[in-house]
Amino acid sequence: MGKLSGIKVVDLSLFLPGPMLTQMMADQGAEVTKVEPPTGDPARTMEPMEAGVSVWFNNLNRAKRCITVDLKSEDGRAALWRLIDEADVLVEGFRPGVMERLGFGYTAASERNPRLVYCSVSAFGQTGSMAHHPAHDIAVQAHTGFLSVNDALDGTPVVPGVPSADMAAGLTGLAAVLMALIGRQNTGKGDYLDIAMFDSLLPWCAHIAGSAIAGGVSPVSQSQRSLGGAAFYQVYRTADARHVVLGGREAKFAANLLTALGRADLIAMAEQPAGEQGELIAFLAQTFATRTRAEWEQWFADKDVAFAPVLDFREALDQSFIHERGLIDMVDGRHMLAPAIRLSDTPDWRQGTERGE
Repeated sequence: MGKLSGIKVVDLSLFLPGPMLTQMMADQGAEVTKVEPPTGDPARTMEPMEAGVSVWFNNLNRAKRCITVDLKSEDGRAALWRLIDEADVLVEGFRPGVMERLGFGYTAASERNPRLVYCSVSAFGQTGSMAHHPAHDIAVQAHTGFLSVNDALDGTPVVPGVPSADMAAGLTGLAAVLMALIGRQNTGKGDYLDIAMFDSLLPWCAHIAGSAIAGGVSPVSQSQRSLGGAAFYQVYRTADARHVVLGGREAKFAANLLTALGRADLIAMAEQPAGEQGELIAFLAQTFATRTRAEWEQWFADKDVAFAPVLDFREALDQSFIHERGLIDMVDGRHMLAPAIRLSDTPDWRQGTERGE
């Protein structure tokens, strides 16, 4: 029995944010019914495939009961109402106004089921001048300012490697749904949740955009402690054209490394403001270029320094502690990532393969 056993969820969302939200609920025992249009969730056809199923779709929709419903037909509309009448949570990811036009907006749904927690996930929210502007993750990152510091050395923004806006909305949406369910225990009433990717991602800039938040200038990566201006929070190229990182700016790490390298005289420079550590960055760049990544991994093995090799996903997923912690497993001939949230009585997620009906 999971913590969410007995909670019924109707999931009308596609792609990433909504399915991620409901997947985390399903992993904890919630009964999630994924309602797909006749054409199916587009993620079903997203490559690569394994055992005939999209790896993306499989990892975000396991343990859900998948059904196809045509909401433009009378039978389809009746089927959705039956689900809503019995649901605790509804998650939808249509553009603002679509659910109302279909007749399934929050007002109509809550009149039939006052205990319903209704969560709408969109790019820019249900209100405001940007509400109807189309956008996926990269556009939201661009609008929030995050893309401006996801840049190359010359300041040119590059395509982000992580869909942060999508993931932030999924996590924020999950927190909001759980808060609303807890609140319902006291009031007996559900609630409406307007979850925007933009709103969800924006607070993540608190530690990097302080000057702009305070009404000043925008941060520039090369002068920021977490964005490229600090020697001990930096990426370095090795002799074999691979890369390593220093990922901790604490004074003890700087002292430990620079002493071991015979350059204790540079320790004080590690204490300088970000953007004023050019000499130290240059020294470390030249130093790391003298050995291969593997040689540096061996050298750092007995050093108390926040160091890491930059791994590709194959290397990352082959690390021994991935299997030690049970973070990936085979289920029905397909590789699946384990839930990040695993409580003492979490249901066996390995039983959670997607089952379409």
